[in-house]
Amino acid sequence: MSTKYYSLVNKALKIFRMKQKIAAKEVPSEDVCFANAIPFITISREPGSGGAPIAKAVADKLGFELVDKQLIEEIATSTKKRQEIIKQIDEKARTSIEDIVHSILNKEYVDDIQYTEELFKVILAYACKGKTVILGRGGNFVTPFARGLHVSITAPYKTRVQRAMDYEGFTKSQAKEVIAKVEQERRDFVRQYLKKDSKKANSYDLVLNTTYFLVDEASDVIVEAFYRKFAGNIKHGYFKPKEK
Repeated sequence: MSTKYYSLVNKALKIFRMKQKIAAKEVPSEDVCFANAIPFITISREPGSGGAPIAKAVADKLGFELVDKQLIEEIATSTKKRQEIIKQIDEKARTSIEDIVHSILNKEYVDDIQYTEELFKVILAYACKGKTVILGRGGNFVTPFARGLHVSITAPYKTRVQRAMDYEGFTKSQAKEVIAKVEQERRDFVRQYLKKDSKKANSYDLVLNTTYFLVDEASDVIVEAFYRKFAGNIKHGYFKPKEK
């Protein structure tokens, strides 16, 4: 992504930091970066809920850019670190002690302040660009709520475990271990760096239980919700409504 959008989010990022300290709900929508911005979508997901393939399907149907691995790539570029190093800390909370120890033992280590600052900057840039589907990383808490559609993909624990067994080839015990680990890491990440609870339903426009939805069906629901929320943008020609 072109770095030209970075200059647009400097003010938004400064305001975000100040707001974060007082547990504000969102970056002000009147900020210059989002004053005339084209809408975007953020998708939070529980492990095993089908969030990643649903996000891709939504992006494909709308002709949007799916933003996932690009976050790691751009943070690696801006911090001049290998992508593998960024992957190791992506969507994970860390203690100050861990940061100190790792920074001493590993010259390539990226401390949490540097990582989160770059992450939020990149997320805001993609949101400001518009026509993007941002997957995970607390995107709904970083971006202005009114300027995007914010979705949470969920499913019952047993369903998610079974899917991990069916699609990832895990044993039942492996599936339980992986789901518990990833879910805790993501929730702790949002709690530590954004001071929010990712489980709260009112943090999203739409919470979708995928137990009885295929990927194509779930993505249709999200696309419809997007058009409903941003009907005015269709009127002004930013998007074309889906064909019936």
